[in-house]
This record gives sequence, C-alpha cells and structure tokens, in this order.
Amino acid sequence: MTSVFPSLAGHFLIAMPTMTDPSFAQSVVYLLAHDKDGALGLIINRHSGLTLTDVLEQLQPEHTPLSKEHNQEIFSGGPVQTELGFVLHNHGPQFKGTTTFAELSLTASQDALLAIAQGTGPQQSLIALGHAGWGAGQIEDELRDNAWLSCPAEHRIIFETPIEERRSAAAALLGVDLERLSHQVGHA
Repeated sequence: MTSVFPSLAGHFLIAMPTMTDPSFAQSVVYLLAHDKDGALGLIINRHSGLTLTDVLEQLQPEHTPLSKEHNQEIFSGGPVQTELGFVLHNHGPQFKGTTTFAELSLTASQDALLAIAQGTGPQQSLIALGHAGWGAGQIEDELRDNAWLSCPAEHRIIFETPIEERRSAAAALLGVDLERLSHQVGHA
C-alpha cells in the first residue's frame, strides 16, 4: 500500500509571531513545490528596495526608463540564490526559463522581465530576487515547532493585495488575527 505525500504546493506559509529567523520573520511564503525531497517557495511580502527600472538599468544600461504602469516593485523572494531573479506569474506566457507548477509558473530568464517592461508580459506577475528552499522534512519539522501557519493560497493576495496587508490577509483565510496570537509557544 502506497501513501500519498501531503504536499503543501499551492499553499501559503505564514510566519508565526514567534518566528525569530530574520530571513522569514513576518513573512508570507507562496510554496510552488513541496514533496518528500523538500520545498521551493517565494516570499511575497518583503520589499527589496528595488524596482524593475533599477534591475533593467543593471542588465541593459541603454534601456529607456519604464513608464509608471510597467515599473514594478522587486521583492526579496528568500535567502537562497539572492543574485538570481524570478518571475512568478499566471499560466500562459512561456519564456526561456519557465517552469510550470500546478497553479502558477515561475520564470528565471531576462526575456520575462523585458516582456513585462514592454507591456507584453504575463497579466499577473511578481518579480523577486532569491527564493526560499527547504530540505527533506524541514518544513514538516518547522510546522510541528509552530513556526508557520499554512493554508491554501489565493492568487489575489499575491497579485492584488497591497504588500503590507498580505500577511494579515493570508492569515484571515484561516480566520486568524495575527495581532491577537500569543508570542508564546507550546505543545499540548
């Protein structure tokens, strides 16, 4: 008899108030992949301080400045490979480095950035530097230690909710008000 691995792909991980790891404190992570070997996700609520214009100035100094409608905030997607850019987007557009997951696609190539800058990119996108990654069993251990809440993700929170409201909006999917949670942890 084979057991099915309970994947959290397509879920949010919401950092509990007790999360002390500075890479993840106060974060919401969208999990793209999760299986017995580990997990891959992007933090969706952490500003990097950069915009798409800033990135394009580095990649293509001759590129003309973007209009306000095509310029986007760049996120800090996580502590792994922070020198690499990733575009989380709706299914449909395919670029050189696109990987399609169950609910969304992830692209790690410049052609996606250029398409967004030109207004021909995906309808919905989030650009991040770096990603979050976990080894086998690590997320399960962190969930048992009350480091995270998890719930099925809603794409409107990723793409439409103001950045500063994403954590509380994700927690509200569970009926949780993070401001009312205790900063103490324990196990019954």
